[in-house]
Amino acid sequence: REKERWADMAFRRRNKSYPFFSQEFLIQNHADIVFSLVIFILIGLMFEATAKTAILFIQPQYNVTTLTPEGEVTLYHYGWKDSATILFYFFIAIILHAVVQEYLLDKVNRRLHLSKSKNTKFNESGQLCVFHLVSSVWSFYILITEGYLLHPSSLWENYPHVHLRFQVKFFYLTQLAYWLHALPELYFQKVRKEEISRQLQYICLYLLHITAAYLLNMSRVGLVLLFLQYVSELGFHIARLFYFTDENHQKMFDMWAVSFVFTRMVTLTLMFLAVGFGLARAENQGLDWETGNFNTVLIRMTVLLLVCLTQSWLLWKFIRFQLRRWREFRHEQAVRKKTASKQALRPLKRDSLGHHENGVLKAENGASPRTKKLKSP
Repeated sequence: REKERWADMAFRRRNKSYPFFSQEFLIQNHADIVFSLVIFILIGLMFEATAKTAILFIQPQYNVTTLTPEGEVTLYHYGWKDSATILFYFFIAIILHAVVQEYLLDKVNRRLHLSKSKNTKFNESGQLCVFHLVSSVWSFYILITEGYLLHPSSLWENYPHVHLRFQVKFFYLTQLAYWLHALPELYFQKVRKEEISRQLQYICLYLLHITAAYLLNMSRVGLVLLFLQYVSELGFHIARLFYFTDENHQKMFDMWAVSFVFTRMVTLTLMFLAVGFGLARAENQGLDWETGNFNTVLIRMTVLLLVCLTQSWLLWKFIRFQLRRWREFRHEQAVRKKTASKQALRPLKRDSLGHHENGVLKAENGASPRTKKLKSP
């Protein structure tokens, strides 16, 4: 009843009207405000005077047409105008976040009646499940169409990979927009202070790695690593959603543990193969800002160190998580054994008439039967 009352109060609180320009009004209507900004930008496409400015927000810039054996192909590189495109899809991510929350997660929460702490984690895993599923399928499609999986040497050959196809550049821009939108969502979703530091850690790590891969022209290696990471994280959040619906569903965490360790091994192997050996043997060694070449010993070692430290930190957290689960399991087993032993050693009780309990033979008159003594011969 308390959980139902809390869910009803939370639902009424969302529907309550607040004064304009107040903090609660901004939190409740942030998606509608952002949607108005998106409509304003789209309306700018309808007028010739503002169309050139509006297109900066919607379409990736810095396109170059080159001749290839396949014919003329339009490729893209990065620049400061990408910030406008990231801002537009930053708004789109906030709108989609609100849609998933209101039309999917809130409806499930009302049925489950979770506690406040579990409700926050359920919303987090639900949002990340949708994002990781879309991103992993999208990145896998790019890897197949670009041929990076069939030809692993293409991850470091012909570096620097300055010119990107439309789908590769658009993927990176939307990834940056999503993880940037996750920062204000901590405020909009009223995340508890205990959870903010943990969520800030992985948000900043994603932003750091994606930005580094994009700006250092290591987009191919970054694409493979993102695919591996997203598939692993998708398994974790699916397992956590099933755990919140029924706490007996813990076997999926074991499946995720295997995929997690496998992802860490493949990530480290791929980084040492592509950056430590592939780029180290390339002919174009040296820093060149104009051509986008960042293939120097210092940058390579910095990238490898960053990835190794991140993977080590993730493994350390994983080991702590598994040890905590193991201790909780051992504690539950000890409590069950202790309870079972107490029940086995419990003394036989008698009722008010002297009848034995627990299935022992009772006397008909209620008195305890006495054994007859044998007379000596």
